[in-house]
Amino acid sequence: MKYFFENGLRFECQRCGRCCTGEPGTVYVAPDEIKAIAEFLKIDESRFKKKYLYPYKDSYSIKELSDGSCIFYKDNSCLIYPVRPRQCKAYPFWLKNLRNEDRWNQVARECPGVGKGRVYDVEEILEIVSISPI
Repeated sequence: MKYFFENGLRFECQRCGRCCTGEPGTVYVAPDEIKAIAEFLKIDESRFKKKYLYPYKDSYSIKELSDGSCIFYKDNSCLIYPVRPRQCKAYPFWLKNLRNEDRWNQVARECPGVGKGRVYDVEEILEIVSISPI
């Protein structure tokens, strides 16, 4: 199969928060991620779920503020960055963003990290897509 990104794509997170703020969305958190984030925040899993998550599909999603921002994005920083969910780690290499070059170019206009940093080769990109829940 031929991909528009056969020669790879350049990306480096600028930690600008644009993918963490704005329009509402769903940030899927797998069961193993719940444990890691709760430990990172030094609270038990039950309290973590009640305070920060809501049921979604077979697990949970992170709650948002009324403006659509992730509740973990504060003061221009992700409070759980080292243990953020796979969905967050995979951005912008989400399947919906890689379906065609026009969509990727739209993401590039929204995300200042696209076009910067190292080049991810096609195999790396496909591996990232395979671990992302969306």
